[in-house]
Amino acid sequence: MNQLFILLALSATGSVIVIILLLLVAVVIGFFTAWLYGKSIYKPIVKRLEDEKAELDKQIIGLNDDVTNLNSTINRLNNKIGKLEKKLAEKDS
Repeated sequence: MNQLFILLALSATGSVIVIILLLLVAVVIGFFTAWLYGKSIYKPIVKRLEDEKAELDKQIIGLNDDVTNLNSTINRLNNKIGKLEKKLAEKDS
């Protein structure tokens, strides 16, 4: 009877070790499968978003140049208005 319990204990321990190893292998396979799947799904999306961001950055640079040009035009026109107001004031006096 004691030999039977020893045999059961040894076989149970061996089975537990095998089950744990199989579970670890399943975890590793699952992890890498999910990683590769996620990479294949999200890589094109990330690429598209990076391209879109680059295009928007170019537009921002162009708009900043436009703002600079408009500010210089506003300053030039304000100077003209100031000169015309001065001439008008001289004419009225």
